[in-house]
Amino acid sequence: MRSLVPALVLTLAVPAVTFAAARGNPKATVAGKEVSIDYGRPELLGRDMLAKLSVGDSWRLGADSPTSLKTAADLSFGAVAVPAGEYILKLTRGEGDLWLLNVLRLSAAGAGDKLVDVPLKATPLDASVETFTIELTGSGNAGTLALKWGKTALGASFTAK
Repeated sequence: MRSLVPALVLTLAVPAVTFAAARGNPKATVAGKEVSIDYGRPELLGRDMLAKLSVGDSWRLGADSPTSLKTAADLSFGAVAVPAGEYILKLTRGEGDLWLLNVLRLSAAGAGDKLVDVPLKATPLDASVETFTIELTGSGNAGTLALKWGKTALGASFTAK
């Protein structure tokens, strides 16, 4: 009976691990300061998730817990400013190829009021990206943010200080 308990615990634990989404945590250094995003990485599983969003609909980006942005630098996405701090990120579909990265203030209860919307440029990808991926790159005081899923990449450039 004793040898059955560890086997039973292992058997019950495996499905929980199998169904949990992998976590992503890209980081970049811009203007000598760290910028990072923490998010769940869902799989497409034959779906076209971005195409399912209607104009005006928003998605909380990722799986499981909300996607968070932590930046030690003040960021500027063109005319849109995001001060240093911690935020929750969502994505809203606009008209045509317009996509907006919604930056929400972090409150004690989670996502709070919207701070700004960052316009994202949509570009087609040659190969489909099965697992939702967020990429951050930085060089000097400039950086890029890219969201990739399916046959679409959504991106924006930013500067930091």
